[in-house]
Order: sequence, then C-alpha cells, then structure tokens
Amino acid sequence: MVRSWYELPEYVRLRRVNGLRLSPDGTRLVAPVSGLGPDGTSFHSALWEIDTAPESEGGSAPRRLTRSAKGEGDARFLPDGSLLFGSGRPDPDAASDDAPKAALWILPAGGGEARQVASRPGGVSSFTVARDSGLVAFTSDTHAGSGTAEADQEARKAREEAGVTAILHESLPIRYWDGDIGPDHPRFLVAEPPADGGSGLGEHRDLAPDAGMALVNASGDLTPDGSALVTEWQVPTGRGSLRTDIVTVDTATGERRTLASEPDHDFGGPRVSPDGRHVLLARGSAGTYDGEPRDHTLWLVDLATGEGRDLLADHELWPRDYAWAADSASVFLAADQNGRRPLFRVDLASGELTRLTGDHGAYSAPNPSPDGRHVFALRDAWDAPPAPVRLDATAVDGAPTPLRTPGSELTMPGTLTEIETTADDGERIRSWLVLPEEASAESPAPLTLWVHGGPYMSFNGWSWRWNPWLLAARGYAVLLPDPALSTGYGQRMLRRAWGKWGPRTHADVMAITDAAEARADIDADRTAMMGGSFGGYMANWIAGHTDRFRAIVSHASLWALDGFSSTTDLPPVWEREFGTPLAQPDRYTLNSPHLRADRVRTPVLVIHGDKDYRVPIAEGMRLWRDLLLHEVDAKFLYFPDENHWILKPGNARIWYETIFAFLDHHVHGKEWTRPELL
Repeated sequence: MVRSWYELPEYVRLRRVNGLRLSPDGTRLVAPVSGLGPDGTSFHSALWEIDTAPESEGGSAPRRLTRSAKGEGDARFLPDGSLLFGSGRPDPDAASDDAPKAALWILPAGGGEARQVASRPGGVSSFTVARDSGLVAFTSDTHAGSGTAEADQEARKAREEAGVTAILHESLPIRYWDGDIGPDHPRFLVAEPPADGGSGLGEHRDLAPDAGMALVNASGDLTPDGSALVTEWQVPTGRGSLRTDIVTVDTATGERRTLASEPDHDFGGPRVSPDGRHVLLARGSAGTYDGEPRDHTLWLVDLATGEGRDLLADHELWPRDYAWAADSASVFLAADQNGRRPLFRVDLASGELTRLTGDHGAYSAPNPSPDGRHVFALRDAWDAPPAPVRLDATAVDGAPTPLRTPGSELTMPGTLTEIETTADDGERIRSWLVLPEEASAESPAPLTLWVHGGPYMSFNGWSWRWNPWLLAARGYAVLLPDPALSTGYGQRMLRRAWGKWGPRTHADVMAITDAAEARADIDADRTAMMGGSFGGYMANWIAGHTDRFRAIVSHASLWALDGFSSTTDLPPVWEREFGTPLAQPDRYTLNSPHLRADRVRTPVLVIHGDKDYRVPIAEGMRLWRDLLLHEVDAKFLYFPDENHWILKPGNARIWYETIFAFLDHHVHGKEWTRPELL
C-alpha cells in the first residue's frame, strides 16, 4: 500500500531544502537538504548540487555531494571552486576518539573525498569567505584568557576534571532560544585558504581576543580582498540591555572601527558589496514604550566613511533576506507584503524599487548571477515547499522558472484561497484559507483557526512545523490570518496593537473567523483554535474571552506576563514594549491572559518543551496548573528534551498525533484515543 505524503510516517521522511548558494562564477548551485537520519530518530542535512538550468533546457537531476552520519551544514565556495562546509563528522585522520565538535571541511572542485581543514576545541560555527582572496573567517567559542587553541583545550580539560559545569554571569544574556551562553564565548578567527595540495587552512589568527560577549550570535562578512571583516558587535547600554553595532576589523592588524551605531537602533546581517565599497545592513528598532512600535529596514553604509542611508525610506517594507547584484549597482531583497514575500530590486543610484515576482510565493536566499541576467532563489508558498527557482533579474512582476529540486514535490490534498474582512476599527484583515478537497455547501468542513507566532511576522509561506495540509487531509479547513502586529501591511498594522496585544488582536481574529464561518463550505458549529508562541498567547487569551471554539491548542505559550517578562531569554527587548511589572504595570494588567483563568470553559491542550528559553517552561506549567484549579478539561503534552520548536522526528509525529486526537475528540465527538507511544 502506497501512503500519501501527508500520512505522518511519510511526512517526516520528506526531504527539505534549507538554503541555496551560487558559486562566484555562476556555474554551480549548492543547497543543504535535510532528511531523516540513518537512525530514524533525528533529521540530518547533506549538501546537494542543483543544475542552474531547468529540465526544459537540459538541466540534469540534482546530485548528492556529501554523506555522513552527522550531516553537513552551511556551505560556501572558495575562489578555486572548492566547497567549504561545516560538519560534526569524525575526522578519519584524527588521533583522538573523542566525539568531534563542528569543524570546517573542504570538498575539492574536481571531486574526491572531503577533508577537514580547520577545527577548534570549542567547535566552528558561522564562517565566511573573501570572494577574491579566499581568506576564511569563522567563529569559535573560546574561554576567556585563552590565547591559543591549546590554552583553550587546557581550560576545558581543567573544568571537566574538576567536575565543574557552573557558569558565572556578570551581564545578560545568559541563554538564547535553547542554549546556555558561556562559560566560553565566540571569537572571530581568520586563516588563509589551503594552498594547492595543502591539508588545512593556514594559522588561525584571533581578530578579537578582547571580545568577551560582544560576538555572541554574531555573523560577519569579509571584503572581497579579505582585508577587513565586517561584523556585528554587541555593546552594553545599562540595566542589562544591549545594542548591536557594526564594526570593521582589519584582518592583518586586528584594528577595530565602528561603522554603524545608533542609540535606539540595532544593526545586523552585514553584506559587503562585490566592489568592496559598501555594506548592506538590516537596521531595526525594538520600539519605545510611549512611542513608535518596532521597525525594520535595509540600510546602506559607505565602508570608507560610515555614511549610511535607508534604502526603503519611501516604502514600509519589512525585509527578510537580501543580496548584492554582481555589479554593485543594485540590491535584491525579499520582504513581507500582503501575505506574500516577493523579491524586489532596488537601484542604488535612483532609489527605484521594482517588484520582480508577481505570484503568491515567499522568496528567500536570493543569489544573483555574475552576468546580471538571473537571480536564483528558493520559492515556497502555503501550497508549495521550498524549492529552487530561476528568476529574470530585470523582470517586473515576473514568474519563476522552477529548477529540478532535491527536495519534495508535493500535490496538496485540497485548495488554497484568500478571504478578507473589515475589523471594527475599519482596518482590512486578510487571511489564507486552506480547504480540504471534500469541502462544499453540501458537506461543510470543520474549521481550525491558527494564529501565527512572532508576533512581528506574516503567515506567508510554507511551514514544516505547522503544516495545515496535514489537517486538511483529515477533513479540516484551516484559517491562517494576518491580524494586528503582522508585517507586510505597513507600520499602522503594528501601531494598532502596540502594547495592547490581547484586545486588538483578539478583535481582528474574531472578525476574520466570522468571515470564514459565513462561508457555505465551512461548518460554523464545529470550530477549533490553535497557536504557538505569540499564537499560543492568543490561544490563552481567546480561551478566557470566548467559548465559541470546541477546543484550543496552546503551544509554547505566554500565560502570566509578569513572570514571563524576567525569565525569557531577552527581557530588555520585551521591556521596550511592555515596561517592567513593578514600574509600569498597566500593560500587564491589560494583556495578561492568566487574569481571566476563571473564565476558561473550552477544553485546552497545553504543549511545552523544557528547553524552551524564549517562553520558559514555567509558563506552560502555570497554565496547566491554573486550568486544573478551575476544573477545565485540559491535557499537558510535555517534551523534556525539546525547545520552542519540536524538532525530533518522533516527537514531531507525537505532536501531530496528539493534536489530531484532541481535535477529533472535541470537534467531532469521537472517543478520546491516547497516542500509542504516550
């Protein structure tokens, strides 16, 4: 019996394209592609090569380049065409049998076996390559006071032999998403590329031995000649807050110069132009309590003078990904817009903004070709997983040309449409609506409302973790709205709910739910609601403000905001909008769902991972306890080893199975069936 892809055992086996990289000469495309690992209990990634021509022009099938039990991550080309990538695979030439940390490996341009070219005691994380010189810069966690790899190894050995795992913190942050920060911290090192026949990179030179925590989560980019590294640099601003500046570091001397810094803005994601004269940056503000909400734009900086300007000053776009054209005269960027993520081109001289793509796709990983004719990118949508495409670099509202993909080409078990309505304040609220194949006026489908996370994002593309088609295949319609706080609709959409998440967003999602339920192909008497992170916050808010839903699923959700504010991994960012509970209690009183725990009547499935540091497990535990105290029909699906996301294949299956069983029980009245492995 052949199973469809939306059966859970098959779903977790699907290959997933996670990035795209074009060689400097424009002849090769490489993508990391994840899939079920050899042990069947984890996802591993391998590198695949993709033909730059479509099948209609003779493009060949993708071919796998790497294969290891540990998998391979990001990849970048060296000037000679060889491929540098990160992997935690064991080095066959290493003398030690210790479990290896992530290292840098190289795959020769002409083929052959990959070999390790750089390793450090703290592993290797992000890396970048100078386009022309081939100089390599990479980050590695290093203990304070360790001037060499040998000294760092000794520091690690001393802690291990003494049985010490403690970390002494003197500033924030202390953890991030699902990982502890310290006792070692990242440093940027540079090394010359392997010479012909050489076995490894050259000597590792530490560019910032005094960095401390300044390079935590930093990314960087080298100038084409390798003379300077441009990187993020965190600066303490008092009361545990940080600001992210951009600095340049001379790779020969280590001399550091601040390139971009503003008191109320952060900069990130540096991309140096091919001619080495300018740097593209993401510039954003976390907003102010009494002023404007968050903002995000694309910033252009002169590398010599530090003079900067907003490339999107006349456009309220929220850029997500960007890249330089080969001639350094224009920039390509993907930005949220009206439930889509089109690709745009900005001419630097005139400032003219042109939308390249006119479809409903969500684009990412733009890679302009060196001849200026094309942009290679990943395209996804709610009805298509990420896959490589070729675009005309000069088009206006053009269509993508699909390339042969190493990922999964899928046929959806239903249809995708859009609906919209008008909120009580006159604002337009739009939404995607996924409908099962059998939905009709004669056979209306039960509805599940999903509210996205963020909240500063948009429901505009494919999700492996929250996939509505798995519900559609089981007969449910799924509503995917962009309410207040969603990006892609201008700053006014953020202003509407800035500091008032609960009441304003609730009104929006109720309005669009009303519009969906008014359709003849929707059964308004059988509705449920789901959300994760901010969507989980809205699930909790909705539970205390209406009983119109038959069931609610609350994943990784905020419940008691006063406790959450100091235990999340980045409290200062949160406080820019909400203040602190003691000094500024008003927004906590207005917005905290736990204050209406006594009003909850709807059955609730609580889901939380213990390693979630963005929304700590205490939120899920307190929510669960409050529901029990008020005798709500509730269950708690707890993952001891997962974080904000459920990432392991087995746990992902259980996540979906439990949700399906919970919805079937409460929406359809079926007998509760506990998933077998729980």
